[in-house]
Amino acid sequence: MNSDSSEARLITLAEDHVRRFGIDRLTVVAVARDAGMTHANVYRYFPSKTALADAVSTQWLKPLDGLLTDAAAAPDPADDKLERMVLALASAMRDRAETEPNLFRLFAEAFVEGRDVARRHRSRVRLLVERVVEEGIGSGTFPVKSRERALALVFDTAYRFVTPTPVESDRETARKTWDQRAASAIGAAIRALKAGAI
Repeated sequence: MNSDSSEARLITLAEDHVRRFGIDRLTVVAVARDAGMTHANVYRYFPSKTALADAVSTQWLKPLDGLLTDAAAAPDPADDKLERMVLALASAMRDRAETEPNLFRLFAEAFVEGRDVARRHRSRVRLLVERVVEEGIGSGTFPVKSRERALALVFDTAYRFVTPTPVESDRETARKTWDQRAASAIGAAIRALKAGAI
Protein backbone atom coordinates (compact mmCIF):
# COMPACT_ATOMS: atom_id res chain seq x y z
CA MET A 1 0.00 0.00 0.00
CA ASN A 2 1.48 3.35 -0.97
CA SER A 3 1.81 6.38 1.28
CA ASP A 4 -1.11 8.29 -0.25
CA SER A 5 -3.54 5.39 0.05
CA SER A 6 -2.43 4.71 3.64
CA GLU A 7 -3.00 8.34 4.56
CA ALA A 8 -6.42 8.39 2.87
CA ARG A 9 -7.40 5.18 4.69
CA LEU A 10 -6.40 6.63 8.05
CA ILE A 11 -8.45 9.76 7.38
CA THR A 12 -11.47 7.65 6.41
CA LEU A 13 -11.15 5.54 9.55
CA ALA A 14 -10.77 8.63 11.74
CA GLU A 15 -13.81 10.22 10.09
CA ASP A 16 -15.82 7.09 10.82
CA HIS A 17 -14.69 7.16 14.47
CA VAL A 18 -15.76 10.80 14.86
CA ARG A 19 -19.05 10.18 13.10
CA ARG A 20 -19.92 7.20 15.31
CA PHE A 21 -18.35 8.06 18.65
CA GLY A 22 -17.73 11.82 18.76
CA ILE A 23 -14.66 14.00 19.05
CA ASP A 24 -13.58 12.87 22.51
CA ARG A 25 -13.41 9.22 21.48
CA LEU A 26 -11.11 9.89 18.52
CA THR A 27 -7.71 8.45 19.42
CA VAL A 28 -4.66 7.63 17.35
CA VAL A 29 -4.48 4.23 19.08
CA ALA A 30 -8.04 3.29 18.03
CA VAL A 31 -7.51 4.43 14.44
CA ALA A 32 -4.21 2.53 14.30
CA ARG A 33 -5.89 -0.62 15.62
CA ASP A 34 -8.61 -0.45 12.95
CA ALA A 35 -5.97 0.20 10.28
CA GLY A 36 -3.97 -2.82 11.41
CA MET A 37 -0.87 -0.80 12.24
CA THR A 38 0.91 0.56 15.28
CA HIS A 39 0.08 4.02 16.60
CA ALA A 40 3.73 4.95 15.94
CA ASN A 41 3.09 4.22 12.27
CA VAL A 42 0.05 6.55 12.27
CA TYR A 43 2.31 9.30 13.61
CA ARG A 44 4.44 8.94 10.47
CA TYR A 45 1.47 10.39 8.55
CA PHE A 46 -0.04 12.67 11.20
CA PRO A 47 2.21 14.12 13.90
CA SER A 48 -0.66 14.51 16.39
CA LYS A 49 -4.29 13.70 17.03
CA THR A 50 -5.10 17.32 16.11
CA ALA A 51 -3.37 16.92 12.75
CA LEU A 52 -5.44 13.80 12.09
CA ALA A 53 -8.63 15.60 13.15
CA ASP A 54 -7.83 18.52 10.86
CA ALA A 55 -7.23 16.13 7.96
CA VAL A 56 -10.72 14.76 8.59
CA SER A 57 -12.16 18.29 8.52
CA THR A 58 -10.24 19.08 5.32
CA GLN A 59 -11.78 16.05 3.62
CA TRP A 60 -15.22 16.93 5.03
CA LEU A 61 -14.98 20.44 3.56
CA LYS A 62 -13.94 19.40 0.03
CA PRO A 63 -17.49 19.05 -1.36
CA LEU A 64 -18.36 22.49 0.06
CA ASP A 65 -15.30 24.05 -1.51
CA GLY A 66 -16.17 22.44 -4.83
CA LEU A 67 -19.74 23.70 -4.64
CA LEU A 68 -18.60 27.27 -4.03
CA THR A 69 -15.88 27.15 -6.69
CA ASP A 70 -18.38 25.91 -9.29
CA ALA A 71 -20.90 28.60 -8.31
CA ALA A 72 -18.28 31.36 -8.54
CA ALA A 73 -17.24 30.18 -12.01
CA ALA A 74 -20.80 30.03 -13.38
CA PRO A 75 -21.73 32.44 -16.21
CA ASP A 76 -24.66 33.95 -14.26
CA PRO A 77 -24.84 37.64 -13.30
CA ALA A 78 -22.88 38.51 -10.16
CA ASP A 79 -25.95 39.17 -8.02
CA ASP A 80 -27.44 35.74 -8.78
CA LYS A 81 -24.08 34.06 -8.25
CA LEU A 82 -23.44 35.78 -4.95
CA GLU A 83 -26.86 34.90 -3.60
CA ARG A 84 -26.54 31.28 -4.71
CA MET A 85 -23.05 30.94 -3.21
CA VAL A 86 -23.89 32.31 0.21
CA LEU A 87 -27.21 30.47 0.50
CA ALA A 88 -25.62 27.22 -0.69
CA LEU A 89 -22.91 27.53 1.96
CA ALA A 90 -25.49 28.40 4.61
CA SER A 91 -27.68 25.46 3.65
CA ALA A 92 -24.74 23.06 3.59
CA MET A 93 -23.57 24.19 7.03
CA ARG A 94 -27.05 23.77 8.51
CA ASP A 95 -27.48 20.39 6.79
CA ARG A 96 -24.21 19.16 8.22
CA ALA A 97 -24.98 20.48 11.70
CA GLU A 98 -28.19 18.42 11.58
CA THR A 99 -27.03 15.25 9.82
CA GLU A 100 -23.35 15.01 10.84
CA PRO A 101 -23.25 16.70 14.24
CA ASN A 102 -19.98 15.11 15.39
CA LEU A 103 -18.08 16.02 12.22
CA PHE A 104 -19.64 19.48 12.33
CA ARG A 105 -18.41 19.91 15.92
CA LEU A 106 -14.96 18.76 14.92
CA PHE A 107 -14.76 21.56 12.37
CA ALA A 108 -16.43 24.03 14.76
CA GLU A 109 -13.72 23.31 17.33
CA ALA A 110 -11.01 23.95 14.73
CA PHE A 111 -12.80 27.18 13.75
CA VAL A 112 -13.01 28.47 17.33
CA GLU A 113 -9.35 27.62 17.92
CA GLY A 114 -8.31 29.31 14.66
CA ARG A 115 -6.49 26.24 13.35
CA ASP A 116 -5.10 26.08 9.81
CA VAL A 117 -7.97 24.01 8.42
CA ALA A 118 -10.46 26.70 9.47
CA ARG A 119 -8.28 29.57 8.28
CA ARG A 120 -7.85 27.93 4.88
CA HIS A 121 -11.61 27.43 4.57
CA ARG A 122 -12.32 31.07 5.51
CA SER A 123 -9.69 32.25 3.05
CA ARG A 124 -11.20 30.20 0.20
CA VAL A 125 -14.70 31.50 0.95
CA ARG A 126 -13.43 35.06 1.19
CA LEU A 127 -11.48 34.79 -2.06
CA LEU A 128 -14.49 33.44 -3.98
CA VAL A 129 -16.89 36.03 -2.55
CA GLU A 130 -14.41 38.82 -3.31
CA ARG A 131 -14.09 37.57 -6.88
CA VAL A 132 -17.86 37.67 -7.42
CA VAL A 133 -18.30 41.06 -5.76
CA GLU A 134 -15.48 42.50 -7.87
CA GLU A 135 -17.08 40.98 -10.96
CA GLY A 136 -20.33 42.72 -9.99
CA ILE A 137 -18.52 46.02 -9.48
CA GLY A 138 -16.75 45.68 -12.82
CA SER A 139 -19.96 44.90 -14.72
CA GLY A 140 -21.91 47.70 -13.04
CA THR A 141 -24.27 45.25 -11.31
CA PHE A 142 -22.97 46.54 -7.97
CA PRO A 143 -22.39 50.30 -8.43
CA VAL A 144 -20.97 50.62 -4.92
CA LYS A 145 -18.96 53.53 -3.58
CA SER A 146 -16.59 51.36 -1.54
CA ARG A 147 -15.39 47.86 -2.35
CA GLU A 148 -14.31 47.31 1.26
CA ARG A 149 -17.68 48.34 2.68
CA ALA A 150 -19.47 46.18 0.11
CA LEU A 151 -17.44 43.14 1.17
CA ALA A 152 -17.96 43.94 4.85
CA LEU A 153 -21.72 44.05 4.28
CA VAL A 154 -21.71 40.63 2.62
CA PHE A 155 -19.51 38.99 5.26
CA ASP A 156 -21.33 40.62 8.19
CA THR A 157 -24.70 39.56 6.80
CA ALA A 158 -23.60 36.02 6.01
CA TYR A 159 -21.75 35.46 9.31
CA ARG A 160 -24.71 34.13 11.28
CA PHE A 161 -25.59 31.61 8.59
CA VAL A 162 -22.19 30.26 7.52
CA THR A 163 -20.10 30.27 10.72
CA PRO A 164 -20.16 27.09 12.83
CA THR A 165 -20.87 28.57 16.29
CA PRO A 166 -23.98 30.62 15.37
CA VAL A 167 -25.21 27.87 13.03
CA GLU A 168 -24.99 25.36 15.86
CA SER A 169 -26.63 27.72 18.36
CA ASP A 170 -29.53 28.26 15.92
CA ARG A 171 -30.29 24.56 15.56
CA GLU A 172 -33.38 24.93 17.73
CA THR A 173 -34.84 27.35 15.18
CA ALA A 174 -37.12 25.54 12.74
CA ARG A 175 -35.31 24.88 9.47
CA LYS A 176 -37.94 26.62 7.34
CA THR A 177 -37.74 29.73 9.51
CA TRP A 178 -33.94 29.67 9.47
CA ASP A 179 -33.85 29.30 5.67
CA GLN A 180 -36.26 32.22 5.29
CA ARG A 181 -34.13 34.41 7.57
CA ALA A 182 -30.98 33.54 5.60
CA ALA A 183 -32.67 34.29 2.27
CA SER A 184 -34.12 37.58 3.57
CA ALA A 185 -30.81 38.77 5.05
CA ILE A 186 -28.72 37.90 2.00
CA GLY A 187 -31.38 39.26 -0.34
CA ALA A 188 -31.37 42.58 1.51
CA ALA A 189 -27.58 42.81 1.33
CA ILE A 190 -27.58 42.14 -2.41
CA ARG A 191 -30.31 44.72 -3.01
CA ALA A 192 -28.17 47.26 -1.16
CA LEU A 193 -25.22 46.42 -3.39
CA LYS A 194 -27.33 46.72 -6.54
CA ALA A 195 -28.71 50.04 -5.38
CA GLY A 196 -25.20 51.41 -4.80
CA ALA A 197 -26.11 52.19 -1.21
CA ILE A 198 -22.70 51.17 0.13
